[in-house]
Amino acid sequence: MNTRQAIDNSSSPVSLSAAFNQDNSCFSVGLDTGFCVFNSDPCELRVGRDFGAGIGLVEMLGRANYIALVGGGKQPKFPQNKVIIWDDAKQKPVITLEFRSPIYCVRLSRTRIIVTLCNSIHVYAFSSPPEKLSVFETADNPFGLCCLGDRVLAFPGRTPGQVQLVEIERGNVSIIPAHSAALRALDLSPDGEVLATASETGTLIRIWSTANCSRIAELRRGVDQAAIFSLAISPSNALLATTSDKSTLHIFDLPHHSSRSESSITRRQQSPVGGPAVNGNSDDTNSQKWGILGKIPLLPRVFSDVYSFASAHFEMGDEVSLPGQLARASISTAALGLGVLGGRPLKGVVGWLSDDTLVVIGAGRDGRWEKFVLVEGEDRRRVCVRQGWKRYLSDS
Repeated sequence: MNTRQAIDNSSSPVSLSAAFNQDNSCFSVGLDTGFCVFNSDPCELRVGRDFGAGIGLVEMLGRANYIALVGGGKQPKFPQNKVIIWDDAKQKPVITLEFRSPIYCVRLSRTRIIVTLCNSIHVYAFSSPPEKLSVFETADNPFGLCCLGDRVLAFPGRTPGQVQLVEIERGNVSIIPAHSAALRALDLSPDGEVLATASETGTLIRIWSTANCSRIAELRRGVDQAAIFSLAISPSNALLATTSDKSTLHIFDLPHHSSRSESSITRRQQSPVGGPAVNGNSDDTNSQKWGILGKIPLLPRVFSDVYSFASAHFEMGDEVSLPGQLARASISTAALGLGVLGGRPLKGVVGWLSDDTLVVIGAGRDGRWEKFVLVEGEDRRRVCVRQGWKRYLSDS
């Protein structure tokens, strides 16, 4: 009996990575043949570049013509230890940064280029030539965790489970002891005031104020361990979305900590759409999950923890692994180490379009776009409903 794996003769492109731009209005896809940029809603192709070679990471700068590229796939267009700042208007590289080890993540702003390696974060001025401003050591960061806001930069600390917060202009560094286990996901709110963190355990999500590093809330995704794929804070800081390898999208209320988010939550408390909102007291939110049990003292904390008010299934596809070395550039497989064969392609990347609409995208041969909306259910509580989906590679 022939037990050898069948040779993959498919000529269709494979998505190596997928990521939103800063305002989630577009998302970029690294392909084994180049890269593409899509509008987030509706999901439509804006730009496609065929290099005849792989691009593993693509980072946009808003809707500007500058795009950060890192090679990937079987035949990388660029070495995986080089960041290429590509000027799509001129159709050529304008900046090249080279490092001694593979690159796990790149973040861009109009003034900064942030490059994430396995154990360090490198900060450059966005200029020609780029000026190196600082380097920060980190614990092992195989998922390339790094969040860049207008005022602060967040990434893992030197000790697993810690977060370093850096003020971009002043360079002041604060340490948040976020979790006892290594970090698995980070997200910074659009205004930079709120930070969400999750560890490799995947049961608890913690919310922090970047102004004083205090903990605002602790949210429970579930009891069983899970790999958190993505965290995303809504535009008003009122909601948090998260996805995991359980193939479930969870939506949480966030307690207010500023006038901006307070007005949104106050409106939600007065609105007939939705169940109890978080107002600094989690009793009402707990009742959504366990009712009166959440108020009985001495019971295990899982009965009193804050759970999501809505959830929905998102598609992960049936891809067990990418063929050959195509998985090398996927951040989701970085935990296996770059260069390790196989591994699941990146899934469940969340981007908010508004406070009641979000999109979930994934990479792989079965790259998907899914749109979800928050609506009023029959019991007058908020529910999360999938409004549409698309295979963006085959349908483009």
